[in-house]
Amino acid sequence: MKILDRYILTTYLKTFFSVFIILMLIFVLQTIWLYIRELSGKDLDIGVIFKFLFYFTPKLIPLVLPLTILLASIMVFGSFAENYEFAAMKSTGISLQRAMSGLSIFIIILGIVTFFFSNNVIPWSELKSFNLRSNIAKSKPAMLLGVGQFNPIEGTPYNIKFDRKHGDNDQYLDNVTIHIRGNDGRTNATTIKSKTGELVNEKDSNVLKLILVDGNYYRDVATNNPKSRNKKPFAKSTFEKYTINIDLSQMKNVDFDEQSQTDKYNMLDVVGLQKTIDSLSKKEMASQEIISKNLFQRSNIIPIRNSRLEKIATDSIYLDPILDIFNTKEKYDLVDAATKAVTSTKQVIATNETTKKISKEYLNKHIISLHEKFALGFACIILFFVGAPLGALIRKGGIGLPMVIAIILFLTYHFIGIFATNSAKTGSFNPILAAWFSTLVMLPLGIFLTRRATADKGLFDFDSITEPIKNLFNIKGKDTVDYKFLTSYKNEELKDVIINFEALGHLEESRYEALKILNERGISTKQLCDEGLAMNSNYNASEPIAKDYRDHSKFAIVLYSVGVVLLILHFVFKNNKLPSLASASIQLSITSLVLYLIYYIKSLINTNKFYHQINKKEKKPNLFLLIIGIPLYFIAHLFLDDKMKEDLKQNCLESLNLQND
Repeated sequence: MKILDRYILTTYLKTFFSVFIILMLIFVLQTIWLYIRELSGKDLDIGVIFKFLFYFTPKLIPLVLPLTILLASIMVFGSFAENYEFAAMKSTGISLQRAMSGLSIFIIILGIVTFFFSNNVIPWSELKSFNLRSNIAKSKPAMLLGVGQFNPIEGTPYNIKFDRKHGDNDQYLDNVTIHIRGNDGRTNATTIKSKTGELVNEKDSNVLKLILVDGNYYRDVATNNPKSRNKKPFAKSTFEKYTINIDLSQMKNVDFDEQSQTDKYNMLDVVGLQKTIDSLSKKEMASQEIISKNLFQRSNIIPIRNSRLEKIATDSIYLDPILDIFNTKEKYDLVDAATKAVTSTKQVIATNETTKKISKEYLNKHIISLHEKFALGFACIILFFVGAPLGALIRKGGIGLPMVIAIILFLTYHFIGIFATNSAKTGSFNPILAAWFSTLVMLPLGIFLTRRATADKGLFDFDSITEPIKNLFNIKGKDTVDYKFLTSYKNEELKDVIINFEALGHLEESRYEALKILNERGISTKQLCDEGLAMNSNYNASEPIAKDYRDHSKFAIVLYSVGVVLLILHFVFKNNKLPSLASASIQLSITSLVLYLIYYIKSLINTNKFYHQINKKEKKPNLFLLIIGIPLYFIAHLFLDDKMKEDLKQNCLESLNLQND
């Protein structure tokens, strides 16, 4: 290894491990804060707590490692650029690519190690942490009860729901509802409701007392009479205080190393996930076949004996309506059977639709988990090629600016991944693409930054992006000359610039800029012509058309932006289970986009009128640009607006020159 590679690698590793340890401590503290309620007040020994943190630490790697690579790369290469070390390297003929080559090998090796870590260590930690949390929860029953949901108590017929729990040990419950299963284990035969409740559990007792205060007791009454059963009879009683004893003997013998759950999708390695995905796919196909056979069987019409039916079965040219061969009673039976078959089929489809949705979501989670193991390693490599050239471009090391940029980029990467994953779980996005989506979004940025840093260009150079596209569509660029000095001229001086620009030593374009300033000061072109300005009337007719275009295009870009933002918010609200906001945002989005299309069409009509007025139909915008302008108006607007301004200016100058000639 050469001295330069050793120096860069050593500097990077020092920063890398420092940032990694700091970020890991921050995320571990955040984990402790997140699960503090599960750990505090449970008389757990220190070994169990350290085991809890030890099992949770590997799960933080997918968050900590990409951010560490991004931040360390920006800090190290920003420091090299800030201290002119890159300048010294370039003076000796060493390019940025050569400086990054040795470190790139380390990052690639790190990406491979990350894959094996996510394939072996993270599933192991998921397994251990999940089962440890379950075992810790069993050591204190109150922790098993979630607010606002029904909580079945293991080994008992009780299913408890409440709106709030409070107290030193969460022993007090508000608005309690209890369902008690019947002898069949499925039917909720008894319901108890009370305003408050208290959980009382003595230290060495296997019985948990639930003391209910001020409530009602409802019990279903069984009857053999079908008519009475349809009325759903029940017995009701009121109580001021009611005590329920719950046997906890099965929950008290807690083994913190017990592994009762081993098959969750995030607890499996690549081999296990592939086997599970194949199994779930076959199961889904078998389920579809069963449903299709069931629906096919339900579609059969009940057999009806009819001598004429048997006769026309052999007649290949029978063209009359088939129902005509039956009598009225048989027609009624056929229609009734068909109606019942359709109703039954709809019920079967509705029932299986929910089941299929759940199974599809479960399958998608396995597919996402499988591809995330590969995507994490590639993400580490891509983020290095984002951070390293970005640090060289911003020329700033240390914690300040690099930290801000790294956090913004990482949050963008992380939230894109979250939204894509949530959409894929519900089936609205491809699960394979969802696992790779945030990495694929960062890939063009990494290529762009690496090319700019290698070419020693600045970070932001909008012309390098727009010029190739302008050349493609034959769109001329804006003037590079600054005409702001004309704003200090008086009106008479500006008129003199328009008439005698050559004598005053100005460029021809200064005539147009002077005319624009006069228009802004309230002096129209028509007034100037009335005062003796020699100008072809063609420009006077084209100017209001161009103004209408500008007004319509401004409305279009505003409505387009609002519509796109609301459309994105619709999917965000939908993924976060906010249906009312999702519905409102999609309705407003559709309205905005429809209005955008109206104003976009108006702007195209103005464009057509403009080029027809100036007799230059060949300079109309490219049809391809107008087509892509519908879905990508934020791009098309820039070029259409720029082209219209440029052609209006050229028309103005030609009108002045023609009249002078």
